[in-house]
Amino acid sequence: MIVLGEKKVISALVSGGEATAGPPLGPALGPLGVNVLAIVNEINKATADFKGMRVPVKVEVDQETKQFSVNVGTPTTSALIAKEAGIPKGSAKPNLEFVADLPFDKVVGIARSKISGSYAKSLRSAVKEVVGSCVSMGVKVEGTDPREFMKQIEGGKWDAKLK
Repeated sequence: MIVLGEKKVISALVSGGEATAGPPLGPALGPLGVNVLAIVNEINKATADFKGMRVPVKVEVDQETKQFSVNVGTPTTSALIAKEAGIPKGSAKPNLEFVADLPFDKVVGIARSKISGSYAKSLRSAVKEVVGSCVSMGVKVEGTDPREFMKQIEGGKWDAKLK
């Protein structure tokens, strides 16, 4: 918990659309005298698109007025890849076994959702970050080994779709 003047910030990792008044939120918010259920409902509404994934959430509470704001982060790149690929987790042997195949459009969608919190300076760089995660998860991109796909991106083959 971080204190900013009369505001307190509570950071937590919650399951998308499934936050409860129990731990970790309830014990942190209860002593602040706010309506915990209203905050939980707000979090569940904001994280509904990330059902089943762990989502970082920050709740800022003004201790005087009891007003609150909820800021939702995005799940990890690997969680987004798993969701888009329809798999529970990556391969146990990512260099040898591939567990899924993602279309390029899905990779670009993940990159767009992650770019604001990324060090990438362009969509092309963000896509390369996502493809790099596909390497470590054993997920093909467009039916191609992600390492080979990375070479295609660097060679400019996909530039038309990255504009």
